[in-house]
Amino acid sequence: MRILKLYLRSTCIQCYLCLLLNSHFLTEAGIHVFILGCISAGLPKTEANWQYVISDLKRIEDLIQSIHMDATLYTESDANPSCKITAMKCFLLELRVILHESRSSDISETVENIIILANSSLSSTESETESGCKECEELEEKNINEFLKSFIHIVQMFINPS
Repeated sequence: MRILKLYLRSTCIQCYLCLLLNSHFLTEAGIHVFILGCISAGLPKTEANWQYVISDLKRIEDLIQSIHMDATLYTESDANPSCKITAMKCFLLELRVILHESRSSDISETVENIIILANSSLSSTESETESGCKECEELEEKNINEFLKSFIHIVQMFINPS
């Protein structure tokens, strides 16, 4: 939640700056600056979001070490870059299993944060269609540690598309 709050705070700061600019430039150009500033404040910052997702996944890895969780989760360990959106949606669905099975409020908060950040980043790719990708239930079930490592690998595909 801490990262999401920082993300929202930076968006608010951009809006306040736009208002400040608009109050000093009550001309047509000032209005254009205000509108463009507001639009840019609402645009997804996908690169930053994915970095936060990775740091939250690493946090979950650390938190999992302190509790005993033997969940097996559908895991895409060999995703084709042309199926990264489908794979990400499967990972996000499986995160809900961790949310359900975890009794740790730290893990629950971190999982919820990942889901929010990843979904906001995926919203910019909703129009893309992928075909020939495996359904979630077709994936191999793996332990939670392997799941998290594979999840990080998929997130890195979004950061460094090739």
